[in-house]
Amino acid sequence: MSGTAPETRRPQATHKVLKSLLGAWALAACSSEETAAVEEHLTDCATCADEAVRLRDAVALLHPEDSLDLDPRLRSRVLASCLGRRPARVPVPDWAAPYDAETARLDALLRDIGEAEWRAPVRLRWFDGERPMARDLSAAAVIGHLMAVDGLAATALGLPDPVGPGAPDSPTERTEALWAHQAASGAPDRHGPGAAHAAWREQSTALIRGASFAADEVAELPVSYGAFSLPLRDSFVDRAFECWVHASDIAEAVDYPYDPPAPGHLRHMVGLAARMLPAALAGRRRAGLAPPARTLVAAGTPGRTLHLEVEGSGGGHWYVPLDSPGALGSPEGTVAHVALDGVEFCRLAAGHIPPQDAAVGRTGDSEAIEDVLLATASLSRL
Repeated sequence: MSGTAPETRRPQATHKVLKSLLGAWALAACSSEETAAVEEHLTDCATCADEAVRLRDAVALLHPEDSLDLDPRLRSRVLASCLGRRPARVPVPDWAAPYDAETARLDALLRDIGEAEWRAPVRLRWFDGERPMARDLSAAAVIGHLMAVDGLAATALGLPDPVGPGAPDSPTERTEALWAHQAASGAPDRHGPGAAHAAWREQSTALIRGASFAADEVAELPVSYGAFSLPLRDSFVDRAFECWVHASDIAEAVDYPYDPPAPGHLRHMVGLAARMLPAALAGRRRAGLAPPARTLVAAGTPGRTLHLEVEGSGGGHWYVPLDSPGALGSPEGTVAHVALDGVEFCRLAAGHIPPQDAAVGRTGDSEAIEDVLLATASLSRL
């Protein structure tokens, strides 16, 4: 008597039953036993085999093999839709809204990238007044840079300074001080990139909350950048601009799609840069990087003007006084006209393209145009 158990044989299903299972088989909805029975039957029945091929082809048309990865831009669109539909209980001031939106978009980007992408070299570019400059950093170091300069607005609101007490006002000096402190303490390498992300997000959230609760009471508080000062309302726009610029730098390094800001927010950024141009022109003249003013104009009176026309998203018209930062720009005093796209203007102001490479339409005084394009690029910094 053998010790081997007798083989259990599967009952044979009829042709009619197996044919009725073809639809479920094509949808991969059969049990393992039914699947085996149908596929065994298909090797012997040409009619059912032809029907099975047609059903599988139909299923492929109903269920295309799309990637399961979500569109990286989906989160940004959802955030924009939510912000546009339901107002916050404590509304964010209009002047802080660009910063709120850009920090949310950067937060979404940082949540999507992996450990290896945090270590990818991110190229920062700026214009030092005479030539393009560049520096390669990790994403964590870029986030540290944003934290350091955002700390200027934080201290104006009475929040802790991430660089520490007695930190300098200069954005570059603050950044170098924070990097030196991080290197000495082993952060972020010791704690991982998530720590840098969390610290930055905590600070940006506190900034938005502080601005929202205080609103117009703090809008005009001065924020010193060392060489110049901005009211807090403009400082928030400046921080939104730099957040977008450096988020784009990180996105470019990791091949992540990243759109420009919303048109209304972009207009805030373009407007701030346009208003800063007269002081930038005067600073270049003091440094010997631009020819002296052609005429001396008393503050508050009209003088020579450049008509800056920014087209497309966030665009508008600005009249930039050429001879004195305190003079008034006016259409009547226009000696030159420059036209360029809004995103292109911002790329120039960020130092991402040299002035001579900007796609600019121009008419009028060529020296005035060159001075303004160079001054626009000189608004950039590390």
